[in-house]
Amino acid sequence: MSLNIIVLAKQVPDTRNVGKDAMKEDGTINRAALPAIFNPEDLNALEQALRLKDANPGSKVTLLTMGLPRASEIIREAIYRGADTGIVLTDRVLGGADTLATSYSLAQAVKKFGNYDIILGGRQAIDGDTAQVGPQIAEKLGLPQVTYAEEIVELKDGYVVVKRRLEAGVETVKAPLPCVVTVNGSAPECRPRNAQRIMKYKYAVSPSEKEKLSDDKKVFVESRPYLALEEWSAAYVEADPEQVGLAGSPTKVKAIENVVFTAKESRCLENNDEQLEELIQELIANHTIG
Repeated sequence: MSLNIIVLAKQVPDTRNVGKDAMKEDGTINRAALPAIFNPEDLNALEQALRLKDANPGSKVTLLTMGLPRASEIIREAIYRGADTGIVLTDRVLGGADTLATSYSLAQAVKKFGNYDIILGGRQAIDGDTAQVGPQIAEKLGLPQVTYAEEIVELKDGYVVVKRRLEAGVETVKAPLPCVVTVNGSAPECRPRNAQRIMKYKYAVSPSEKEKLSDDKKVFVESRPYLALEEWSAAYVEADPEQVGLAGSPTKVKAIENVVFTAKESRCLENNDEQLEELIQELIANHTIG
């Protein structure tokens, strides 16, 4: 059985390097000031998609991402690891979207995509940590959803069986297709890049990137249709302007800061119960513990 698999992924700022310029005055992230990376849990989701592709010959994995035109970088990264192609949903009007506007825009793109069997994505993105977008997309598409997935155990006869990792243990559930599955970081890591695929697809470009190529490179890319990545606009997916970007975002970020914990003082204790008891009482009094 061949499958049409969509993997939702995001190019995110590396939040391990948040500095004073990480936020703009309007409360949105200054993505130009931070290194951009493939959202970690989306890589876990990609691996589950690639395992389904391996088990079902003839299947196709399409990466769907929303962001700046440079987000095509993670599409190439996904293709190097085994995905087939990708779509960048990019438009100035989509900028500044919160989870509600993001999920609406992506749901519109999925509708435009049309024929699909399963949608996979990471549990959450590290630049927001909300875990809301996947479930919101499922709601907007009217699809069943499975969250906190750690492994897709089986897919056949119009159903998928998923193992979920919860705080209190593990749960195995069965859901009808098509459905949305969001994957935990505890799921298996994504396979590494394949050297042959890097050589074959390193010149895969979106229309925005193609415009910047030399004439010789443009001819080269045009002669190989498999190197063409798609780029969709808000109008192309028939998105309501009032429901995308800042206009469609009821939540706004007020402030962002980088918190660094440093030790201001140190104290040496002798090996006796009295000093230890005094320290514990002090820590309880200032609410450090207890």
